[in-house]
Amino acid sequence: MSKQGTVKKAVLAYSGGLDTSIILKWLIEEYNCEVVAYSADLGQGEELDGIPAKAEKTGASACHILDLREEFARDFVFPMFRANAIYEGRYFLGTSIARPLISKAQMDVVKLEGADAVSHGATGKGNDQVRFELGAYALKPDVKVIAPWREWDLLSREKLMNYAAEHGIAVDFAKQGKKSPYSMDANLLHISYEGDILEDPWNEPEEDMWRWTVSPEAAPDEPTYVELEYRHGDIVSVNGEAMTPAAVMEHLNRVGGANGIGRDDIVENRYVGMKSRGCYETPAGTIMLKAHRAMESLTLDREAAHLKDDVMPKYASMVYNGYWWSPEREALQALIDQTQRVVNGTVRMKLYKGNVIVAGRKSPTHSLFDESIATFEDDAGAYDQKDAEGFIKLNALRLRVGARRKS
Repeated sequence: MSKQGTVKKAVLAYSGGLDTSIILKWLIEEYNCEVVAYSADLGQGEELDGIPAKAEKTGASACHILDLREEFARDFVFPMFRANAIYEGRYFLGTSIARPLISKAQMDVVKLEGADAVSHGATGKGNDQVRFELGAYALKPDVKVIAPWREWDLLSREKLMNYAAEHGIAVDFAKQGKKSPYSMDANLLHISYEGDILEDPWNEPEEDMWRWTVSPEAAPDEPTYVELEYRHGDIVSVNGEAMTPAAVMEHLNRVGGANGIGRDDIVENRYVGMKSRGCYETPAGTIMLKAHRAMESLTLDREAAHLKDDVMPKYASMVYNGYWWSPEREALQALIDQTQRVVNGTVRMKLYKGNVIVAGRKSPTHSLFDESIATFEDDAGAYDQKDAEGFIKLNALRLRVGARRKS
């Protein structure tokens, strides 16, 4: 069935790499449509250099680069960290949490350009196709989504390179030889690595793969201390200096990386059903999670804290699987944000050779720690230890009844 004339203008999520450059040209050829390139700046740095010129040379009618760093940190990463969300106990969701914002901004470009379709470079094997498209449909229900990896037959690097040569798509072959062999994704929260030797879960990552962190063995012999001030569950200053959310993350990535913090090697369960091995550097996220839990330990009521822990895996799965814009995630976020009203104070963190250690915490306004009750010394009657006998017997009642039946 011919695709010609089914789309007038498509907005492509464009990285400037080989895959999306070929997709740009392929959309023009296959759909005979105008293609607008769009890139989201989420803190990946130099990867964005030269993208507008490259896109227009490949045939894009326009190219938009949107600086989303502050919005990413403030409206996506920080709310997620209020939930202490990690997937399968390990993954800090660095790629997952970026996708809903990329989709949101892509829909903004669709509206600006009067486009009727969107496209992305995610493969048919991964999670990102789900995340991008769930976001697209949640924000613009009638938009047409084009996923070239599910349509074309360019399913090998050789075929991609041949297509590039045949269609005059510039590929810097000199740079290709120096390019990392890994598939990487970077933003303020993390950098991920997949592919090459990592496809065998038995292989240890090569030391020169890591970009943001020194090895713990090579980290300084003296620890680094940082003080993080929290207001309503969010970090608002570092070492007494007020910072925006993005600046907080940039700073913690630097000091964490310098102390060998944030490396991880994970085999995770993808939403599409397969297992996948990836390596991650998440210096800021590693510090932020431990610090936030320390702040909550002092200020959050026991049952509120336990309820949060109960719902956290569900929340993390929603983010991982692409349901950021779902009503259930928004409902859980409202519950989580309600608990964070009391999460105010300061945590002192000690960073040392890959370790993140809580060195102190205080909350002049919302601490629930009462030294007069918790002390091992004479509490002057603040807590009557005799009360514990009835408490224990009441809680043991069902166990005693059950034991008598067994005997």
